[in-house]
Order: sequence, then structure tokens, then C-alpha cells
Amino acid sequence: MELDDIRRRISAAEQAAGRAAGEVTLIAVSKVQPPDRVEAVLAAGHRVFGENYVQEAAGKWPAWRERFPGIQLHMIGPLQTNKLKQALELFDAIHTLDRPSLAGKLARQVQARGSCPQLFVQVNTGAEPQKAGILPDEADAFVAQCLAMDLAITGLMCIPPEGGDPVPHFRALRQMAARNGLAGLSMGMSADFETAIAQGATHIRVGSAIFGARDYR
Repeated sequence: MELDDIRRRISAAEQAAGRAAGEVTLIAVSKVQPPDRVEAVLAAGHRVFGENYVQEAAGKWPAWRERFPGIQLHMIGPLQTNKLKQALELFDAIHTLDRPSLAGKLARQVQARGSCPQLFVQVNTGAEPQKAGILPDEADAFVAQCLAMDLAITGLMCIPPEGGDPVPHFRALRQMAARNGLAGLSMGMSADFETAIAQGATHIRVGSAIFGARDYR
């Protein structure tokens, strides 16, 4: 199946980059995918999945978690503050911490709960007006602000501009992370995950290459 091919490609990319086997976490992006496709990947033993929408995740993952132990769910889409409480109940990691207002509300919720998911700050490395994310020249200050609120930041996330060379964006994110003492790099998708691994990605987000093309109808 396609999952086996992706696993082989990840292993080869890790080896080519001189990285340890299993160092990269594969997040299988299951948004808008038919249940039979997701269940096939679950049956093959994969347990780390990514979703873009809180409501969609809430409608399908609690039942799968009962059937398949050990699932880790990652939020990789824009997070609305009014969905924050529900997101914290569902997700083990949030990759889209992208603005001070969200950070403030997240800090209050985390303090009340006494637990915090893995948190990645989303950086808009291409400074694209249509995309969410902290601008690169504001990233250091935002990470410091989050840390001051006792938010344990795992790393940084980016989505490079479509159609361009992703390498400068991956390198820039890696440099920002190193500068801020962060180990996590959530970068690389179906079309460029091997390049991302070569540039230090710790988490890659792969959807269509595993599940096939999405049907949004």
C-alpha cells in the first residue's frame, strides 16, 4: 500500500541525510478522507494522524481511539479560539499557534487543565498575506512571549509558498528554531517531505500521497 512506500522513502531520506532511523515522525493527514481509507492505514499499524478541522476530528476520532489504542492526533489547520477547549480535549499536538490572542487564551486553558499538548508556532516564512502564521521577523519575540506564559513550545511549523523552492524556507525555519533552542521542525508535505527531512524536519505532514486525492464534494 501507499503507506509502505512512504515509509520506505522516509527511511531512505533519513539515511541519505545521516539521520537516525525513525527520527522523523510521519503525520498521516486524514482530513476529508473516507473512513475506509483511514481505517486501512490504522489497520496497517500507523497511529499518528493530522486533522485540519476540530469538528471533523470530533466526529470520527473518539470511536477510532476506542478501537485502535495508541493514536496520536495532531491539529494542523487554523485554530479558532472558540474551538480551543474542544481542541485541547481532542489533540495531542497543535501545530498552528499563530497569534498572540490564541496564545493568551491557550495559556489560560492550559493552566486550568494542568496539562498541555505539544505546541508548534506556525511561521509564515513567505510573508504571504493569505496565510496564517507569525512573520519571520516577529517569531523570536513571539516564542519568548509564549514561554513567558508557561507555554511549553515544542518547535516551529511552516508551509512554504506553493510552486517555489521550499529549501530556503526550511532552512530559515531550522535557523529560527535553533536560535530559540527548539528541537521540533514541522515541515514538509506530500510533494517535498524528502527535501524537508534533508533540512532537518522532525515531523512531516503527508496526506494525499498516503490516502489518495481528496474529494471535497
